[in-house]
Amino acid sequence: MDTPKPPATPDPTGPPEPTGSPDPTSPPQPTDPPQPTDPPQPTGQPPGDFAPPPSDQLAVFHPVPPRPRPHDPLAAALGNASLLGIGYLMLGRRKLALAAATTSLVLVLLVVSRARTSYEIAVAVWWVLGIAHGWFLAHRATHRVAVRRQRLLGLAMTLTVLLTAGLLRHDAHRIADDVAEARRDGDCARVVSAQRDVWWGDRVGDAPLTASGDEMVRACERLETATAELNSALTGDTEALEKGFGTLARVLAEPGNARTVETTLNGFLRGLPTEDPCTTVALTDWLRQRAPSQDVLDRSTATAERTAPAALVGCGDDLMADDSWDEARTRYEQLLDRYPGGDLADRARKGARKATLSIELDTVRKLLVDSADGQPAYCSDPAKYSGARPAGKGTNRALFYGGDEYSVLRDYVKQLPGSWKAGDASDAALVVCMGEDTFGTSVETCPYENESTGAVTYVSFHKVAIPVKVYEVRTGRLVTDRRIQIGGTSCPSRFSYFATGDGDTAPPSTRYVTTSKSGVRAAFEPLVVR
Repeated sequence: MDTPKPPATPDPTGPPEPTGSPDPTSPPQPTDPPQPTDPPQPTGQPPGDFAPPPSDQLAVFHPVPPRPRPHDPLAAALGNASLLGIGYLMLGRRKLALAAATTSLVLVLLVVSRARTSYEIAVAVWWVLGIAHGWFLAHRATHRVAVRRQRLLGLAMTLTVLLTAGLLRHDAHRIADDVAEARRDGDCARVVSAQRDVWWGDRVGDAPLTASGDEMVRACERLETATAELNSALTGDTEALEKGFGTLARVLAEPGNARTVETTLNGFLRGLPTEDPCTTVALTDWLRQRAPSQDVLDRSTATAERTAPAALVGCGDDLMADDSWDEARTRYEQLLDRYPGGDLADRARKGARKATLSIELDTVRKLLVDSADGQPAYCSDPAKYSGARPAGKGTNRALFYGGDEYSVLRDYVKQLPGSWKAGDASDAALVVCMGEDTFGTSVETCPYENESTGAVTYVSFHKVAIPVKVYEVRTGRLVTDRRIQIGGTSCPSRFSYFATGDGDTAPPSTRYVTTSKSGVRAAFEPLVVR
C-alpha cells in the first residue's frame, strides 16, 4: 500500500510544479469560468488570493502609470495672489514659482528704494498677471478638480500677505498723519520725531507716503541750517543774514512748508532788538533794503520798521560815547529822514546837533595844532565851531598863536591878562594868528658914542610891529587883519650889543623900544575887548 506523499513545496524562484497527474478513475470536476485578475504589482507580494501561474508560463509585470496631478484653477489663482508663487507650486511649476517670488521681491525693493507710485502700479499689475496666469495654467489642464486643501492654503497665504500689507500701510498713514500735523503746526522737532518711527515695513506698505515724510524731515534739516545762520546774524553778520533768508526762501518755495518757515523766521525776529543797538541797526537796514517777496518773509520788514527807530537813536548815543561823531550823526540823520514825525525825532535832532558840534570842534582842534613856525593850519584854512561863543561886546577870550617856543611873541602872550586867554577851542571866541615881529613906527632917534672908539652913531628906536589875523571861532570868519604896534621906552642911557665879525663895531642904527607889560596889553586889547 502506497503512502501518500505530501504536496511539493513551490520553488521560490519560479512557479510551482504540479504534484502529479489527475486520477483517471475520479469523476470529472466542473471547470470554473476564467476570472479577471488584477494587473501585476511592481513590487511586494501578490494581492488577495493570487494564484501563481503554471510553471510553464512567464509572469510579466507592468509599472502602474502615475496618477495625474489635480489642477484647481481657483486654488492656483489664490496661491499666486500671495505674490509668492504658491499657485505655481500647486501646479508643480517650481521654476515659475521661483521666478514669480524673485520678481515680486525685486518689485518690492524697487518700490521701497524709488518710492514712486509707478512702481506700486507695477506691483498691482504683476499681482493681477500672476492671478490670471495661475488660473490659465490650471484651467487648460485635463485633470481639473476642486482641491479643497489647496484652496484653503492659497487663501490663507494670500490673506496673510494682504493683511500684512494693509497693516503696514495703515501704520505708514498713521505716521504720515502725525508728521503732517506737526508740519502744519510749524513744529520741526515733532516732524523729525514722528518720522523716526518709520521702518522698512512701513516703506513697503506705502513707499511714496513715507518718502514724503523723508522730504519733510530734509526740509526741517535745512531750516535748522537757516536757524544757525540767522543766530549768527544776530551778532551783526549781514552775510549770514543773507544766507539765512536765502535758505528760508528755498524751503518756502516747496509746497507745504509755510508754517515751519514762519516758525523759524519768528524765532529770528524775536531776537530783535539785540543788546547792541548798532548791531540791530545793521540788521534792520538789511531787512528794509530786502526786495519784497510777497510771502511770509515780508513780515521781517514790519519788525524792522518797528525796531529801527530806538536802535538808530541808541546806536547814535553809543557812537557819541566812543567819540565816533560822524557815524553817530549818520544814525541820527537816518532816523530823521525815515521817521521825521516819530516820538524819537526830537532826541535825534539834539543828537545830530551834538554830533555836528563835536565834529566841528574836533576839526578846529586839529587845525590848531602848532607847526614848526608856530603858525597852525587854522591860520590859513580856518573852520567854524558852531558851539563857540559869538564874538561881541566885552572881553572875547582868544587863543594866541605865533612864533616858535623861543620867540618874543610867546613872551608877549604871557604878559596878557588870563581873562583874555582861552584854554581850548571849546571856550574860545577868537583865534589870533601873529606873524613875525618887525620894526614899526620910529619913536625917537638918539646919538650914542662907542666907548671903545669914541665914534658917535645915531640910533632910531621903533615900536614892535606885529601883523595879526583874528578869526571868529563860531563862524571861522576873518574879523581882523591888521598890524598892531607895541610901544615902550626909548633912548636908554646905554645899551649893549654884539659887534659883527667883519670889524664893524658900530651899533645897529635901528632898535626896538623897550616894551612894558602895559604896552603889550595896550597893543592887544583892541583885538579881544570891544
